[in-house]
Amino acid sequence: MAKISSEEIILRYNDSVIRQSDLVTLNGPKWLNDRIIEFYFSYLSSFYPSKHILLVPPAITYWIMNCPDTNSLKDFLKPLNLPSKKLIIFPVNNNDDMSRADGGNHWSLLAYEKTDNLFVHHDSLGDMNKSHAKCLYNTLVPYIGASYPIPSYFEYECGPLQDNGYDCGLYVLATTKVICDWYDSYLKEIGHLWFSLVWEQVNTSTVSGLRKEILEVIKSMKGERIYDFSG
Repeated sequence: MAKISSEEIILRYNDSVIRQSDLVTLNGPKWLNDRIIEFYFSYLSSFYPSKHILLVPPAITYWIMNCPDTNSLKDFLKPLNLPSKKLIIFPVNNNDDMSRADGGNHWSLLAYEKTDNLFVHHDSLGDMNKSHAKCLYNTLVPYIGASYPIPSYFEYECGPLQDNGYDCGLYVLATTKVICDWYDSYLKEIGHLWFSLVWEQVNTSTVSGLRKEILEVIKSMKGERIYDFSG
């Protein structure tokens, strides 16, 4: 089968860019990189176009967590218009080295729900990213638009857990989809959060099929054959 350059761009979708090398992470068993997560967030946003939902790309989330200048962060966050959103989802990466764009070894998810004024952290490895999620929460509190009472923080410790060392990104994507589904459901209207839906719908079986699903979405958008890259 023909090969092409690993850095060749094969798809541009909204603000996300997919290169040939990114497809390797979808063949598994691989750790998803930020470009695949950004693409799927953008893809989900097309199905949930509500102005009240915001799925924040990994690079933006990482800068929020690590921005050294409070004044710069304030200007940086303005275009996101966080106070106007009712549901915001952030992918959390545990990369502590800002000089490495590909650093870190675990993804988790921090969701903000405005009605309950609550941040919820979902981590498919228990509390591995707890300190990073809490750092993100503390950074966001002054900008979220709910100065009083201060938004609460909750670790969802009863969520589904991965059974390997590489599916964390897929758990983030699967959980994000369920939370967005919840936002469109009657459960939101009667005051129930998404926890039971995550427990019912996010598991090893559904997560394992997500790699193929995302790859098929990319293929259908490209409209051409995508060649394998193994180098």
